[in-house]
Amino acid sequence: MTYKNLLLKSSYFYDLPEELIAQTPIEPRDSSRLLVYRKKSNSIEHKIFHDLPDFLRKGDVLVINNTRVLPARLFGYKDTGAKIEILLQKRIDLKTWEVIAKPFKRLSVGTKVTFSEQLYCTIKEKGDYGSCIIEFEFDGAFEERLDEVGTMPLPPYIHEKLSDKERYQTVYSKVKGSSAAPTAGLHFTPNLIEKIKAMGVEIVEVLLHVGLGTFRPVKEDNILNHQMHSEHIELTEENAKIINKAKSEGRRVIAVGTTSVRVLESCAENGRVKPQKKETEIFIYPSYKFQVVDAIITNFHLPESTLIMLVSAFAGYENTMKIYNTAVNERYRFFSFGDAMLIE
Repeated sequence: MTYKNLLLKSSYFYDLPEELIAQTPIEPRDSSRLLVYRKKSNSIEHKIFHDLPDFLRKGDVLVINNTRVLPARLFGYKDTGAKIEILLQKRIDLKTWEVIAKPFKRLSVGTKVTFSEQLYCTIKEKGDYGSCIIEFEFDGAFEERLDEVGTMPLPPYIHEKLSDKERYQTVYSKVKGSSAAPTAGLHFTPNLIEKIKAMGVEIVEVLLHVGLGTFRPVKEDNILNHQMHSEHIELTEENAKIINKAKSEGRRVIAVGTTSVRVLESCAENGRVKPQKKETEIFIYPSYKFQVVDAIITNFHLPESTLIMLVSAFAGYENTMKIYNTAVNERYRFFSFGDAMLIE
């Protein structure tokens, strides 16, 4: 595969039977399958996620994203009675949000959308791909009004109704702000986390609020023309010190999910991380040189997505296609509620 071809969106396509797209989460969380790919030996093993401790060792640093998903899908009505769907994407200030609105053509600047007697919004700006800037008005606390009317923003490829909203949250979620779950973390249980800690593995929290841009398709044939959506990230000084100490001592830093990868690499400078609280638009694709991440735990991603491009950058393009084709042949479950893989 030439470098020129690696820049083509079509190079990241693979055939996926629709029945392999997981519609519901598996119980218990850590009973999902785990494909283990070892880069050094170019080998694949098939395990269960609760086997993960077998592939960790004392001194490893496991980096998790502690964001919590908002009930970010809202349904409201215009004054005419027309139904409008709003998907919260990114908070700008106390009342102002960037959102995806449907049907986009029915909205104009100044349109008012009512969600309840205590919550409504006004369209302030219209952008591309259905994006708008809106300003909320509400009585009481915004989070309380949102909990009353909002629903979980499940990805568009999931058609089953979620019976338990907590199944679209990681067990370690803390900081509200995401429009989608960091899905690699959905496989962890409290017992598994305690088992990993007891091994002498350090668990470090970072924050990336996942925007709906994570589902936005790459539309440009040349991926260099794709504009990443910015997302808010945070890495504390204390946790940066833990990560840097591990790197200086030759211990592994293992990112749980592509969101944790993006935080670490966004904060990287000369092989170390710096405490940060900022927006990131980092786009990781083949030829990218990783500075911090030594291994990745992640789910199986959509064809032609920026996430499969990130995995290709880490594992190598040919290796990634081998992994995905193997997963299809072995009938793994794909996407948000699907199975996981460890690349080390």
